[in-house]
Amino acid sequence: MEKPFIEKRVLADQAKLDPEDWDVFRRSAHAMLEAAIDHMQRAEEGRVWTPFPEDMKVSLGVPVPQQPTDLDKVREQIETLLPYGVGNTHPRFFGWVHGSGSPGNLIAEIAASALNANLGGRDHGAIYVERQVVEWCRQIMRFPSSASGLIVTGTSMATVIALKIARDRALGWQSRSDGIGNTRLVGYTSEQTHSCVARAFDILGLGSAALRKVPTDADYRLDLNALEAALAADKASGLTPFTVIGTAGSVNVGSIDDLNTLSAICEKEGLWFHIDGAFGALGMLCDAVRPKLAGLEKADSVAFDFHKWMHVNYDAGCVLIRNKDEHLRTFSERPEYLKGKERGLAAGHPWPVDFGPELSRGFRALKVWTQIVEHGTTKLGNVVERNCDQAAYLGDLVSASNATELLAPVALNICCFRVVREGMVEQELDALNEEIVIRLQEEGTAAPSTTILRGRVAIRVNITNHRTRLQDMDVLFDRIVTLSGTEPHP
Repeated sequence: MEKPFIEKRVLADQAKLDPEDWDVFRRSAHAMLEAAIDHMQRAEEGRVWTPFPEDMKVSLGVPVPQQPTDLDKVREQIETLLPYGVGNTHPRFFGWVHGSGSPGNLIAEIAASALNANLGGRDHGAIYVERQVVEWCRQIMRFPSSASGLIVTGTSMATVIALKIARDRALGWQSRSDGIGNTRLVGYTSEQTHSCVARAFDILGLGSAALRKVPTDADYRLDLNALEAALAADKASGLTPFTVIGTAGSVNVGSIDDLNTLSAICEKEGLWFHIDGAFGALGMLCDAVRPKLAGLEKADSVAFDFHKWMHVNYDAGCVLIRNKDEHLRTFSERPEYLKGKERGLAAGHPWPVDFGPELSRGFRALKVWTQIVEHGTTKLGNVVERNCDQAAYLGDLVSASNATELLAPVALNICCFRVVREGMVEQELDALNEEIVIRLQEEGTAAPSTTILRGRVAIRVNITNHRTRLQDMDVLFDRIVTLSGTEPHP
């Protein structure tokens, strides 16, 4: 009668996933680390973007593995992926606001994986690292000592968290149990604001149509007179304004709204003032940029990313909330099995789960902590300033050439311009500039993107890379001028 029980026990003991030979595992792990370091060391070389080969796409399409695979073979397969990233580690990746990462984060990620910590809560070391990172961010953004915050995946999640607090406060927190019902809340933001804000309105049940896209001025900043008019019109129609979202670094051109005046309007109207600072808020690290962000410290909330202008490896963002009590009131509600204690592993409250929707959370804070400690805020701020100088330099090249024209002021680190050719109508110029960007990407020289400004296609060059040099601006611009004589793809 005992034999089946003993056999089951033996099988259970053999089911663990640790290596059978730790020395073999160690050699394979060391080989992977060397390959990763080699890849990062060569980040400035070769093509910016390389398309993923068709045969590799096919090779991934296999049935789900039923049996183990030798670890060295797994590692070799992983290594084959290294040349086929989006290209954002290269100094001439200029498309979209992607940070370039940094080698020191490899060390942090190894330690975080080894700890395998869940930062939803409980009393352990990783929680205190995250609290310290949030405290440093509070100081950088000049928020009051009573503020709270949370490390999240990025600005999209940070925006959802911040606007949920704004929504719940506007509805007296009754919405947590009763929903929003027929409440007619509306919010306001610049037409240049990132799409994650409208998505947050959708997620929160308000509907994206409840977000008013306010026109911008000649510098692509939220038009304050248009905002005042929209507020008055909505109130007259029986709607309930509850928030204004200012932009600190718009995704298209890098413009910064008049945050001081927006703060004053919100205070007068009793509105929640949120700032989308996805990359621009970290201009607070830089003496040259910080004055442009005046008023950020007055916000009720700010959302920003570490994986952009702080060059932390993906993904890591942050939300800061001015009023910790309102933050807790919006999210803190634990079931019995998560009740806090004064002692033991359940101590250390409030927990991160009391400040956001996720109980299962990775140790993102460690790579942020590592980046700040390894480099210091002065050096990180210098990178911000250098990127802005590089964008201004490119703007000067554009303005000095008869082959190109600026389509927006260079406010921070983004330069938007287009190639012009005599005799071409607007539609032809749009097609030409689209074609130039695609050719730059396909040939591997550089990877800018395109956008639409005042109805015209712009070549958009974003510089959020600590590896970028002024000579990269020369390489990019010279190649664009050369390609300006090409014909658009039919």
